[in-house]
Amino acid sequence: MKRKLYLETTPLNEAIEKWLRRLESQGFLKAFPGEKVMVSESLGRITAEPVTARLSSPFYHSSAMDGYAVKYQETFGASETSPKKLKLIEQTVYVDTGDPMPDGFNAVIMIEDVNVISSRFTVHGSQDTDEYIEITEPATPWQNVRVIGEDIVATELILSENHRIRHVDTGAMLAGGYVDINVRRKPKVVIIPTGTEIVEPGTNFKKGDIIEYNSRVLGGLVSEWGGEPVRFRIVPDNIDALKDAILEAHKVGDMVVINAGASSGSKDFTSRAISETGEVILHGVSIKPGKPVILGLVENKPVLGIPGYPVSAFITFNLFAKPVIYKWQGIEMEPPEVLRVVLSRQAASTLGQEEFLRVKIGKVGDKFIATPVSRGAGVLMSLVRADGFVRIPAMSEGICSGSAVNVELLRTKNEIENTIVCIGSHDNALDLLSNALKKKYPGLSLSSAHAGSMGGLMALKKGEAHIAGTHLLDEETGEYNVSSVKRLLSDRRIVLVNLVYREQGLLVLKGNPKNIKGFEDLTREDVVFINRQAGAGT
Repeated sequence: MKRKLYLETTPLNEAIEKWLRRLESQGFLKAFPGEKVMVSESLGRITAEPVTARLSSPFYHSSAMDGYAVKYQETFGASETSPKKLKLIEQTVYVDTGDPMPDGFNAVIMIEDVNVISSRFTVHGSQDTDEYIEITEPATPWQNVRVIGEDIVATELILSENHRIRHVDTGAMLAGGYVDINVRRKPKVVIIPTGTEIVEPGTNFKKGDIIEYNSRVLGGLVSEWGGEPVRFRIVPDNIDALKDAILEAHKVGDMVVINAGASSGSKDFTSRAISETGEVILHGVSIKPGKPVILGLVENKPVLGIPGYPVSAFITFNLFAKPVIYKWQGIEMEPPEVLRVVLSRQAASTLGQEEFLRVKIGKVGDKFIATPVSRGAGVLMSLVRADGFVRIPAMSEGICSGSAVNVELLRTKNEIENTIVCIGSHDNALDLLSNALKKKYPGLSLSSAHAGSMGGLMALKKGEAHIAGTHLLDEETGEYNVSSVKRLLSDRRIVLVNLVYREQGLLVLKGNPKNIKGFEDLTREDVVFINRQAGAGT
């Protein structure tokens, strides 16, 4: 069958609006009905109805202190110079914190503010003892008493509808007489990993196999957003198998997500499978990465075909699945925290596509400095290392070095402020140093960006880094780094640390067919040597 290519893509904002408008027009964005859960298990869930107190808390007058319950009227006149005595049982009763107040008593005097005394007397020849408390100041009405409803009054609104339940909320609901609560049903999202080359983690794999992990990443996002992820079995590159999987998943979930097969390759069947089981609303959005995303409906349920590359999958899932999952729970998405930063390096971009540029950030002096990381759609570690995204507009060809831009944060500002920025030549020692730093000082992090030795020194010169990794050789003196640092950073106070020595060799073809033994062999006419990038010190 002839492949169907998407020749036109939809601008991002238009795509999001079209997607949500279509779902809303067919009634698919209404908040889900409620289900009963135990209050003790409701943390993080969303209330499906207002929660009004069934019970006052406390529901009886109770003592707020250890001490003696009294009738405050009987304490009038007590003073340091004229203490007053109250007889136990008749005029005062000992109470512990939380005890119900005896009938007719309306104040509590703390135990440390009374003096217990005994008085002996004789009745018909027998000795007996009366016990009293002696007080030196009068009590006030309801002193040290928790009155009925002091915390919660019956019928009072404890939580409104569409409220995300917090730890303290569970306590208030239990105190208000609830043991179970009506919360929004969790949106169930079925994630279908596809591809004949995809294998489960931990299995014996061969060259050409790809370990399946995207569904776990996407499932984690679903859980984080309050939904329930359902991971489907891996579906091979077969149109009929994919159609069957979509229809089966549709019966289980509220949303179906097909991972991979969204492009227009010979084995990319997602668009066709959705169109033959339902409807494709749009295919292709003007973003980078994530352009091939597919949005559709199958039997009145949203279906997303997202690219297989992990960064593309992460971005498109956030853009098109997250708002729907939040709508189903009756809550609004919180806007991402935004930080104003200075871009340390130029970032060219493709005209016509809104790019999500991943960056590392650190605070150097009074400025936040952002350095782009790997931009490939398949580089999962770029997400692991990234502190946020810079959005490059579709009609821009990039951002110049030194430009002030906004970053949508993936980490907290506090974490970023406690990051040491290292730009320059990379060495495995930096990974060891990063781990050692985090182990000894958990609040600190080391962020390293690989820009080459010269790039690192220039970053120091421009105030864009705390540390620069460098190993520049002075060909005249045979000395490393010193002359370069003096030449480029003479106007700055710099400490040059000899961190590590390293030993490097030459990579040769298997079996060393040229019989290369050392550097002198590189001068032979039959040997071609491929050097590292310009400016490399080794």
